[in-house]
Amino acid sequence: MHSSLDLTGRVAVVVGGTSGLGRAMALGLAEAGADVVSTGRRENLVREVSASIEATGRRSLAVTTDVSRRESIDQTRDAVLDKFGAVHIVIYAAGAVVRKPVVNLSEEEWDSTFDTNVTGALRTGQAFYEPLLASGSGRLIHIVSLNSFVSLRDVGAYAAAKAALLALTRSLAIEWATSGVCVNAIAPGVFLTDLNRKILEETERGRELLMRTPMKRFGYAEELVGAAVLLASKAASFITGQCITVDGGFMASGVNT
Repeated sequence: MHSSLDLTGRVAVVVGGTSGLGRAMALGLAEAGADVVSTGRRENLVREVSASIEATGRRSLAVTTDVSRRESIDQTRDAVLDKFGAVHIVIYAAGAVVRKPVVNLSEEEWDSTFDTNVTGALRTGQAFYEPLLASGSGRLIHIVSLNSFVSLRDVGAYAAAKAALLALTRSLAIEWATSGVCVNAIAPGVFLTDLNRKILEETERGRELLMRTPMKRFGYAEELVGAAVLLASKAASFITGQCITVDGGFMASGVNT
């Protein structure tokens, strides 16, 4: 079974992979043997994560990507193909959230949230479909959310977008099922990152999220790696259209006390 999880010889692209959960998954894929291009908009972070990937002994490429621009995604695809000759795995981890009551949400904020969380994923899937198909065993993985299933207050646009992304995951899985390209999703629970640590550890909202998590702790970014490696690997050859929830029991929970 170990060999079926080995990603040696495979090339992965992680879109939105320069910080937080995306970065952790990019490094996890590299540690599993893949050559990894972890990309985002900020050049300094792209170069930093690329160097960290190369420090594992794998190859990488420092290229920036703006998911709001199809030509930027196409340029990233072409640069990866020019250097590596193939793409086997794509993870779409880019995301954006606006926190305010829906009644106060502007259409511009709604559109921007959907553009990053859903339309960017559409652009990425379309851009990388041919290389994934050519690989013979392509893997496309979308990072969705607990908000794909349940409501967390004051993030209505994000919740709607992540629910839409899960629906897109299933639609692509069905459309591409006979092509050899498997399309799945991962729904992280509440994970500690540098960006949200203060919010989670020092607010009533954070305390409620912790109370609703049966393991009574938040996740750590590296705990998402196992699901990503599984779905990226040969072991997932008959898994498509699915969502793995990595949440410490949050979605299974009813009463915790």
